[in-house]
Amino acid sequence: MASFRSIVVTGGASGIGLGITKHFITEENTHITILDINPTTGTLALDKLRSEFPNAGVSFEECDVSSWESQAAVFEKIYNQQGRIDIVFANAGINEKGSLLPSKSESGGPIKPELTTLNVNLIGCIYSVQLGIHYIAKNEISGSSRGIIMCTASNAGLYPFPMAPLYAATKHGVVGLVRSLSRTLATKKIRINGLAPAVIETNIAPSSDLFKSMILTPMSTATTAVANLVDDTSLTGKIAELHGESITFAEAPPYVDEDTGKNIENFWNLGYS
Repeated sequence: MASFRSIVVTGGASGIGLGITKHFITEENTHITILDINPTTGTLALDKLRSEFPNAGVSFEECDVSSWESQAAVFEKIYNQQGRIDIVFANAGINEKGSLLPSKSESGGPIKPELTTLNVNLIGCIYSVQLGIHYIAKNEISGSSRGIIMCTASNAGLYPFPMAPLYAATKHGVVGLVRSLSRTLATKKIRINGLAPAVIETNIAPSSDLFKSMILTPMSTATTAVANLVDDTSLTGKIAELHGESITFAEAPPYVDEDTGKNIENFWNLGYS
C-alpha cells in the first residue's frame, strides 16, 4: 500500500460499515469515505466521527448502491479528490423485502417478486466490485498488491436460511462472486475477500427484539477479521465466517469427482465459460 491510503465503505454510516470505519479511522495518512443512501444518517454519522476523531480524514457521500450511475459518480468524485482508491468495502445491505410465498389472502395470478433486496445486496455489491477493480488497477504495486476489495456476505450465504430466501440468495451470490474472481484479480495484483458474519446486532433487523433470542457475535470479531484480511497479503478469495469471537475460513466444497475438478480447472485456465 502507498503511504497515503484511500478507503471507501458502502453502508458506512451504521452497523458493520461503521464498525469498519472506526477501526481504520485512527490510522495515519488514511482517508475514509463513507457512503450511505440516507443523507440524514450519513451526516449524523460523519458529525459523530469528526467529534470523536477530530484529526481523522473522513467524509460522507450520499449514494444509492443499487444505482450504477449513483455509485459511478461517487467513486469518480472520490478518486478525483483523493487521487487514489486503495480499499473498497462493498458492505451496504438490507434485510428481506417482500416474499416469494403467497399470502393466504392472495388470489388470482402470480405476483412479481419484490427484488429490492437483490438490487442492493447483490447488484449493488457487483457495482462496488466493478468500480473497485477499475480504480484500484490504477495504483502502482506496493509489496505484492495494488489494493483490496472486501465484500460483506453473511453466514446466510453459506447455509440454508428459510426465513429470508431472497436475502440468502444475495449472500450466496456474494460468496460466489468473491471466490470466482479471486484468481483472475490475483493476476492484476488485486485481492478480494469476504465476510460471512453470524448475528451481529445492527440496524439491518426490522426490530431489536429479534436479537433477544439470538447468540450474538461482537463487532470486534468483524473488525479483527477485516484487519487480518487487509494486512495479510497472502489472503485472497477467502470467506471469513464470523461466529462468536471466532474467525473460520469457510472453504469451497470439494469437487464431487475428478472429472468435475478437471472441468472447473479447465474453465479457470481458459478464462471463460
